[in-house]
Amino acid sequence: MMQALKRYVLAQQFNPGLVGLLVNPFYHARRGLHRAIAEMAPRLEGRLLDVGCGRKPYQSLFPAIEYIGLEIDTPENRGRKQADYYYNGESFPFTEQHFDGVICNQVLEHVFTPDRFLGEIHRVLKPGGKLLLTIPFVWDEHEQPWDYARYSSFGLKRLLEKNGFEVAEQYKINADVRVLFQLINAYLYKVLRTDQQIVNLLVCVLVMAPFNILGALLYRLLPANPDLYLDQLVLARKVAD
Repeated sequence: MMQALKRYVLAQQFNPGLVGLLVNPFYHARRGLHRAIAEMAPRLEGRLLDVGCGRKPYQSLFPAIEYIGLEIDTPENRGRKQADYYYNGESFPFTEQHFDGVICNQVLEHVFTPDRFLGEIHRVLKPGGKLLLTIPFVWDEHEQPWDYARYSSFGLKRLLEKNGFEVAEQYKINADVRVLFQLINAYLYKVLRTDQQIVNLLVCVLVMAPFNILGALLYRLLPANPDLYLDQLVLARKVAD
């Protein structure tokens, strides 16, 4: 029974529904990301590369002929991630103009040399190939010590243009009062988390779920604030080499 409960809770991690309000401390962030990616995913077709793929939580959203996951080569990643290829953190193990599209979800903030990283994405994309990128704006430090940067919408656009991309679409995700309630739960998650999964689940249901619910209600009543948002999504196109 406990294993079944664990699987059900895990299913609510990246695309939380109604139950996710109760069991996912990152409900607003994850739901917002999933909706934004799902809206853009049909615009990437053919052979796709997911850089920093993790467990490929969004693969099913993309109409790909081939979907390749890439991760940095570490013992931890080889044990926990579902990558098809691993690399040294500098050069991707693919030839030039190999992919029709690249997905880079919540990865760029962990890259210390963004110009080199984006240069590799540009290199492996075909002419006119598309990059779907998401990145946090208002969020706590995470995956320390490999959390290096946050970008404003203007900074991200300029960075992409400097590295050979043309921005086609740019969205701010959760640009409303849900930011505040998500940050409260991010704080509670870190200070109340234990080694006992059942205790963490109970804490989420009893302590964090009310903030999820309040955020879900109040964002319909209060005005948006386009200057304060959790994440942003960019769809960009590779321009000429």
